[in-house]
Amino acid sequence: MSRRTATLLKTALAAVHYSGAGNLLAPYTAGSGVIFMLHQVDPAVPHEFEPNRILKVTPRFLDEVVANVIDAGFDVIALDEVRARLETPRPAKPFACFTFDDGYRDNREYALPIFRRHGVPFTIYVPTDFADGNGDFWWLTLEKVLRAAPQITLAMGGETHHFRLATAAEKYAAHHAIYWWLRRIPEDQARAVVAELAAAYGINPKLAHQDLIMSWDELRDLSTDPLVTIGAHTRGHYALAKLNDARARDEMTESVLRIEAELGLPCRHFSYPYGDEGSAGEREFRIAEGLELETAVTTRKGLLYPDNAQDMMALPRLSLNGDYQDMRYVKALLSGVPFALMNTLKKFSGRRVPA
Repeated sequence: MSRRTATLLKTALAAVHYSGAGNLLAPYTAGSGVIFMLHQVDPAVPHEFEPNRILKVTPRFLDEVVANVIDAGFDVIALDEVRARLETPRPAKPFACFTFDDGYRDNREYALPIFRRHGVPFTIYVPTDFADGNGDFWWLTLEKVLRAAPQITLAMGGETHHFRLATAAEKYAAHHAIYWWLRRIPEDQARAVVAELAAAYGINPKLAHQDLIMSWDELRDLSTDPLVTIGAHTRGHYALAKLNDARARDEMTESVLRIEAELGLPCRHFSYPYGDEGSAGEREFRIAEGLELETAVTTRKGLLYPDNAQDMMALPRLSLNGDYQDMRYVKALLSGVPFALMNTLKKFSGRRVPA
């Protein structure tokens, strides 16, 4: 999410909360359900410079969210039930699903006990290369480089850019510029750039991140819990829309087949890496449909409505991340009002608000 969009959304959320508009307008804007998106669950205090802290929530916040969702009258259901709930006319209660991308080990350590205590299901999407121990966490490696380096000179888009990194503010500014440039260029090129930076500053990406992700043995054990669903997240966590047809299809198909082979269970659910409009689109949705999956989720923001049953391969989610660890925001999001405000803003501005 860009800084501009984050600021707009936070402003909308605060307005909804303090005005009471969520309570007033929810009957008109609230959806049939919601799929929450998370990544890591970590009780540690963030570093002064930690741009990827948006991928983390604390166990305390996650527990508060689950409890509040249940208290608000939502049925917390497994993804297998989503289609039936969307196709049910006038359901008595809204539903919620909880999903985690990437297969971080802390999901088992911190999230699993919370969901067991509440007796509700959740899903973990696994990039199969990561479970093999071969994941490329280039976004975390970039953070480590910027934390360690006093300055960086980088050729970007045919121009040389020099970044001073003496303060946290300078590091954040450099990260914003470099990260979004990397997201725009071909995936293999972006990963090569980060690998070269890491080598220059003595950082071994594999050693730096080797304990982050669950192994196949851990995933097999986790998959025996009736509350847990394991879904696919490609092999190597690539932005699929940047790949050619054959490679994109292979990334999706092989990840589903590998999970089924390793766990001995059908793999019915999929999450598109990055999941925004520039990373997954109609081609990827149709590939997922051809794999006869039950659901496939994006990172496009929104609640679920009956119309979503017409395309179960492009479901939106709501992100629970480190920038929004406040139940006021969560409650405002669930009202659906912020999305109505954002859509109105798009219409009046005449341009798309970036994801």
